[in-house]
Amino acid sequence: MVDSAGMRRRTFLSLTAGAGAACARPGAETEPRSGGRGAPVKFVLGCQSAPTDDRRLAFFKRHGVEHICGWPDNWRNLKRYTVEDLEKLRERCEKHGVSLDMVGAPFLSSSHIDREKRPAIMLGESPERDRDIEDIQKSIEACAKAGVPAMKYNMSILGVLRTGRTKGRGGISLSTWRLAEAKPPKPKTRAGEVTADIFWERIEYFLERVIPVAEEYKVRMACHPHDPGVPPEGYQGVVRVLGTVEGLKKFVSIQESPYHGLNFCQGTVAEMLERPGEQIYDVIRYFGSRGKIFNVHFRNIRGRRDDFVETFPDNGDVDMIRAAVVYKEVGYPYMLMPDHVPHHPDDPGHYQAFAFCYGYIKAVIQAVNELA
Repeated sequence: MVDSAGMRRRTFLSLTAGAGAACARPGAETEPRSGGRGAPVKFVLGCQSAPTDDRRLAFFKRHGVEHICGWPDNWRNLKRYTVEDLEKLRERCEKHGVSLDMVGAPFLSSSHIDREKRPAIMLGESPERDRDIEDIQKSIEACAKAGVPAMKYNMSILGVLRTGRTKGRGGISLSTWRLAEAKPPKPKTRAGEVTADIFWERIEYFLERVIPVAEEYKVRMACHPHDPGVPPEGYQGVVRVLGTVEGLKKFVSIQESPYHGLNFCQGTVAEMLERPGEQIYDVIRYFGSRGKIFNVHFRNIRGRRDDFVETFPDNGDVDMIRAAVVYKEVGYPYMLMPDHVPHHPDDPGHYQAFAFCYGYIKAVIQAVNELA
């Protein structure tokens, strides 16, 4: 559980003394790419909330968010992104002093397959999936020509699984997953039975055709893990192969490239673990030291695999300052951003919740930067 304020301060001081040595000790599995006590923080506060319009960009700017993942106008109805779509978006961001560091893919979102308008890639349906893959390839090319260096996407069939909401401090409600209480709406989705072998075939088919294009155009492709992981036998007939740390390790080893990595949702990865407050730091170190983290959803949880709630960053089981120290150690250079903020009826647009998270993350960055 969360330490007291005094324990937090002692933890921070111990991390200050030992951050660089932790990765350099003999026998450590990996060496950090760069970082250590003497190096300044490279990561920045970011956000991905939409739409990316003038009102939202002004909100970002006045709360200190100067780097974002954005979406073009009417993106849900676009077949693919064009250079014009992305240049217009980038110029709008720049007008507000905000850098467009990443875009969400035109499809391949976290939606459930039964609600997905373009399911062919995840259903393994040819020739439709080849047409959709071509649209992703063309969108990557457009990113390069418009000066957008990264794209995030999902390879999801079940979407984000939750069982309800739990009351939190001050009347907020927290998104909750308790496998023991899960009641799927029907036994299987339209995808039918999807074994691990079938799922991996579909992932590999996609990566074999997309990652070489990403490497050609030097656009980083960041995939989100499955949220949450499910039992090995699957859920609604689907085995979630990107719902374990071992699955993510296998994923990044396919089509090895500096442009193939993760939209590392720290909250989702914590949900994979039995003891997230102890285990998450080594997972960050594993992927970060290999240069496989292209974006971070800096989110906290309370609980463990198969039984958790999503919390504000200061109110979960993961020590977020300790996590940020590890991102610093491995030289992680991109965005830390809020994700899945708690809800309250007095904050229908979640602006208050996001503003709290922005301030928290900026304070963490400033604190960890004192290690330099």
